[in-house]
Formats: sequence, structure tokens, C-alpha cells
Amino acid sequence: MDLSSSNRKLARFGLFEADLQQRLLSKGGLRIRLQDQPFSILALLLEQPGQLVSREQIHQQLWAADTFVEFDDGLNTAIKKLRTALGDASDNPRFIETIPRRGYRFIAPVTFPDPASAPKQSLLPSETPTDPAPEPKPNSFPRRELAWAGAGALVLFLVFGALNLRDAFYKPDKLTPKDTVILADFVNITGEPVFGDALKQALSVQLEQSPFLNVESDAKVADALRRMGRSPNSAVTSQTALEACQRLGSKAVLTGSIAGLGSHYAIGLQALACGNGQTLAKDQAEAADKESVLKALTQVATHVRSQLGESLSSIQKFDFSVDATTTSLEALKAYSLGAKKNMQSGEAEAIPFFQRAIQLDPNFALAYVALGTTYENLGEEGRAAENYTKAYNLQARLSERERFHIAASYHAEVTGNLEKALAASELWTQSYPRDAAAHSMVGALYAALGQYDKAKIAAQASLLSGPESSISYGNLAALNISLNHLDEASATLNSAFAQKLDGLILRENQYSLAFLRGDATEMARQVAWAQGKPGAEDQLLSQQSDTEAFYGRLAKARELSRQAVASAVRDGARETAATWQMDIAFREAELGNTVLAHKNLRAALALSSSRDIKMLSALVMARIGNASGATKLIQELESKHPDNTILKFYWLPTLRAAVALKAGNTSEALSQLQITEPYELGEAAYILNMFPVYLRGQAYLTAHNGKAATVEFQKMLDHPGILQNDILAALSRLQLARAKAMAGDQAGAKKQYQDFLSLWQEADQGIPILVAAQAERKQL
Repeated sequence: MDLSSSNRKLARFGLFEADLQQRLLSKGGLRIRLQDQPFSILALLLEQPGQLVSREQIHQQLWAADTFVEFDDGLNTAIKKLRTALGDASDNPRFIETIPRRGYRFIAPVTFPDPASAPKQSLLPSETPTDPAPEPKPNSFPRRELAWAGAGALVLFLVFGALNLRDAFYKPDKLTPKDTVILADFVNITGEPVFGDALKQALSVQLEQSPFLNVESDAKVADALRRMGRSPNSAVTSQTALEACQRLGSKAVLTGSIAGLGSHYAIGLQALACGNGQTLAKDQAEAADKESVLKALTQVATHVRSQLGESLSSIQKFDFSVDATTTSLEALKAYSLGAKKNMQSGEAEAIPFFQRAIQLDPNFALAYVALGTTYENLGEEGRAAENYTKAYNLQARLSERERFHIAASYHAEVTGNLEKALAASELWTQSYPRDAAAHSMVGALYAALGQYDKAKIAAQASLLSGPESSISYGNLAALNISLNHLDEASATLNSAFAQKLDGLILRENQYSLAFLRGDATEMARQVAWAQGKPGAEDQLLSQQSDTEAFYGRLAKARELSRQAVASAVRDGARETAATWQMDIAFREAELGNTVLAHKNLRAALALSSSRDIKMLSALVMARIGNASGATKLIQELESKHPDNTILKFYWLPTLRAAVALKAGNTSEALSQLQITEPYELGEAAYILNMFPVYLRGQAYLTAHNGKAATVEFQKMLDHPGILQNDILAALSRLQLARAKAMAGDQAGAKKQYQDFLSLWQEADQGIPILVAAQAERKQL
């Protein structure tokens, strides 16, 4: 290869300059001595920056044709000398990346200034430039605004990709909305660590607002790395991203870079085709200072979106500058680390990073959204609502996509207006049809309303949009369980585990599936998995507690609930701890242990006074006969949450019915419970479902209408996937026996009594409701 014949006679990268014609290398104006063979390799790499230069290419162009045995040793020695001259390292390269058994790639950004228009740079210590630098030529891209350091200053553009003859005539295909892209790690050669994670996260925020571009999630890329035999936490270089891109069937890799230009910064972005590494799009800009970097990144990302095929109208509509959500690179880095920790270790481990991001920038809207979502997934509804409210009040600092997200979350968790939440979610899916989170939100809302078939369709759409997501798999499995589609639920979970996915939502559903199939060994395995895991241990302990109570083993249930409460308190999840404490109180109330119910009720309120805890408190008060306390809380809930769908149409009527029933007013109880009918199958609470149905059955028993009561309690038993191991699922068998006896069906009553007593054959003796059941059975 005759390098002197190339149009590229001068190459600059970082602080280095290579004169390819004179074969000279310098750094900051000081000459660096480099032997002929290492320089030839450098020149060959510089001619194809960002592309793989194979060992065969080097052999053919730089070694004699008859050289065979000495080539490997010679090449290794030359590369070692070249790295020494550049101050580079093979294990953490800044310039030359080794592609094992294949070749090398020059990964730093390279510029090729025109020697005729650039000032002469000193190559030897004794040389000084004598001629003033000419005025720069007018920029051929007038939309770019460049910050000049002063008259005659040289502005360096960060240029990616090979600019060889093939690229000069290459006409790349544009992307389509069906194509997916992968983000490589930012190449940061500024020496300032804050830029790496922060800028990749900023680019992700910028690109994910586009309904045209479909950015593969970090979780999916990590899964591809695992299947490639690499650590899921390994660096995603441009070459690694290209390999993952081909494995995932994506269309392009987006790789960005930042370099220091004195006090300025050069930011570049390019898109490479996965199949052949050709450049699909590229742009670069200069930032005058660190505070301007995010704005410059938005500029280049917007131009690259256009080059990739996104329409001007789409770009104008979804043109959110990432520096609007935060101007703090440190906050953005903390946010990025939180997102990684969430993916690697779970929600509880991510909380400190999101909190740190907010400390660094109290107006960081996106961090509030992330923290709210994290708390919601952990059952901390009060904290979730607090952070969603802050994000909602800062929604002008969010992209269009995130505004849909916060509107849906705010109405779901704060106002409780599920109609508004569903409307926002539906608009979200229409604008971003491949957004897994949007479909997941729609599914959760339909499940809360008891419309499981619609919820399942949305969950399937979420899974198709993000098949690597444990949340998508877990949600679909949960809905299949609610619909009693146990084989489908099992297949969904097995598929997730086969892809090396894991997490609390998968384990919880695996436990529920095992319970419904009577597999005690598998249930124990899931409880063991959660041991010592923050945010997971208490959840599985509570599930096992419910199972023990389901079988009447109340002493074991109390101890496991106590452990669940203690675990949640250790994790700082006081609202979750209060929920588990309230679980005990409710069980004791339903089993007839009024004193213990009242004691645990007080303990729960000492831990939290959130909306949901007050709602459950009102329920327990009503069930143990504290009508005044329950009524006071009912009035407070109605006053403070006037738009809450579930409160208005599910819980407040149910609470009023419970108070009325305790007072012997069955007609009022049944009238209130009629309001709940459209919502009675919904996922309305963490610790009990279908309670209006159970209460309606009891009201009919009080009214001596055995046939009507039979319908209600049979309805409970017909939905095992919704009730699962809830205490009501066990007690419904006893109540059905009472209803059949009242209706004159003696045979049916005997069978139901026997089913209940068999279920409770290992139950603790002396439980009031068990004593009553045994006496009733003898009377038959």
C-alpha cells in the first residue's frame, strides 16, 4: 500500500498527529520516535478508523509475501511498540482495540484536516510555525454553530467511520420503524470519567423519545453478551455492539465519542450498519464548555435521526433536548448507575443511586420517575406517589414519551383515576407502539379493573416489544395465573428462565404457580432463593405466611409474617412492612381473634399511615366492630381521594357494606356491594382480592338467602388464580358449606364441610372459626 498516494496525508487523534507522508508521529508538538513497521501499522489503522483491519490485510500489505513463521511474532512485537509509543494498553485500550484472532481496530476518533487550510504543527522541538494560519473556510453545514476559541484557532470535528472510496460511493439504506438499533458505550478520551456513563444515558434518553427509532434495551444487549460467552457487564465497544447487533437481528449500531479540544469538547455520533459496518449516518459538533456538552449531543443526535430516515415532522414533534431534564452530568451518571444496578441487582439496590441523582439536581424529573417506579414495584405506594407527584410537577422537563409515562403513573398511583391513567397509556401505545413499558402499563390498569383478557393482550404486546424483560414475562405469567391458564403461565416462566432472566416478579409467580399445583418443594425453593435479598425476602416470606394460614397453621403464619415485617423494616420499606402487619390483622379478624386483630392493626399504623394502609385499617376496624373508627377513615379517604376509581367503586362501598353488615343492616350492605360488581374481580389490594364477593355472600347468609349466598361463594372458588393462597380462598369453602346447608342441600353441605376440615386437618386447634365449623359439621 502506497500511503503517500492517499489523499489523507495528516491524521489527528487525541493529542497526537501523524504525518502519513513524512511518516512522523508527534504529541503536543513533540516528536515521538517510532520504527518503520509499527508506523506502517498505525498508518494502515488510521486509514480505516472504526473498522476491523484483519491480520491477513496487515500480512498482505506490510509483510513480504513469503513471510510465514515470523509474521505472528513480528506483528505482536510491532503492536506492542506502537502501544508503548501511544501510551495505550491492550486490556483497556484508548486507541487500538484487539479483536482476538481476527485483527485490530482503531477506536479513537480521527480527523483528517486539509494541510493547505490547517496551520502547520510543530513536529520537532526546535521548529516553530512562521506563517499565520489562514481563515477557516465557510462551514458547509450552516445549521451547526461552532464555538471558536479565538482568531485563527483550529476547530477539530469528531469524525467516525472509514472515509475510503467505498464509503464515498456507498448509498446506505435508511432505517424503518420496524428496525432496532443498539447503543455502544461512549468513547471518552477526555480523561474525565463523568462523560462515559452520563453521555450514553443522555443519548439513550434523546433517542428513545423518537417513535421511529427502536433502541434495544441494556437488558437485551446484556443477554446477547451472555449468549456470546461474555460477561453481561462487559464494555460494549463498537465491535462488541456490532457482534451483538447481528445476533439480535438489529439494523444498526450507534456509537458516540467525546474528545477534549483545550477547554472545548468535540462530540460525535455515527450509525454503523450491522451487516457490513458501513456508515449509515454521522454528525459532529463542538461544545464551548462542559455545560454545553449535552446541548451539543442533542444537536448531533437530532441530525443523525434525520439521516437515518425519521421524518422532519416526527423530529419536530419529538425534539426534546436532553439538557432540559438535567444539566448535571454527575446527576445523569448517578441515574445511569441506578438503571444498571436495577437491571443487575434489583429495585432495592438501585434506590440510593436515583436518590443521589436527585440530590445533585433536585429538578431532575426523570430521576423522580425512576424512583417512583422503583418504589411502586417494591410495594411502597406512598413513596411512589410522592415521587410521581414531583415528576408530574416537573413534566415540562420530560420528553413526550416520558410525559405519557408520568401522566399514566401519576393518575394510577396519585389521583387513582384509572380512566385518565388508561387514556394516557393508550395514547402512549399509539405514539410508541413498540414501547414495552407502555403496553405493560395498559395491562396493569386492565388487571386492576378486573378485565384480565384485555390485560393479557396488552401483556403479550409488551413481551413482543421487549422479549428480554423479566417484567414482561412476569406480568404475562401473572395474568395467565389469574385466568387459570396454568400451563401457559408455566411455559412463560420457563421461557424466561431459559433466557437466563431472573428477578422477584418471576419468582413470585413461580411460587404462586407451585401453590396452585400443590408443589410444596418448589414453593420452598423460591423462599430459599429470596433469603437475604433486599426487596425480595419479605415478599416471599409473606407469600409463605399466607400459605400457612391457608391451611390453618396459624402459629407458623404469624411467625413468617413477623419475619416479613422485620425484613421490610431492615430494608427501610415501612409501608410494605405495614402491609404485612395488616395482613396479620385481617387474618385474625376473619378467624375470630378480635384482640389480636386490634393489636396488629395498631402495629401497622405505627409503621405507616399511607392511603392503602388507612383503607385496610378501615376494613379491619369494620370487621371487628369498631364502626366509629372505620367510618372516620372512610370519610377521610373519600375527602382526600375524590377521583380514585378503585376507592370510589370498590373499597368505599365495600367498607360501608362491612360497617352496615356488622350493624345488621343487610339491605344497605347489599345495596353498597352492588356498586362494586363491575370491579369485583380486579387486583385491588396486595393481600386480598374479591372481598366484595365474599362480603356479599355473608350478607346473603345474614339475610337467610342460602341460594344467593351459594352463588357468591362458588364464584370465589371458581377463580383460584385470582385468590391463590389468600385466607379467603380457604374460608370460602366453609362459607359455601353454610350456604348449602341453609339452602337445604345437605349432601352438598357435608361435602363442603369435609373439604374445609380436610384442608385444615393440620390446623392449630382452638381457632374460633375452626371450632365453629367442627360444631356445625356435627349438627349435620
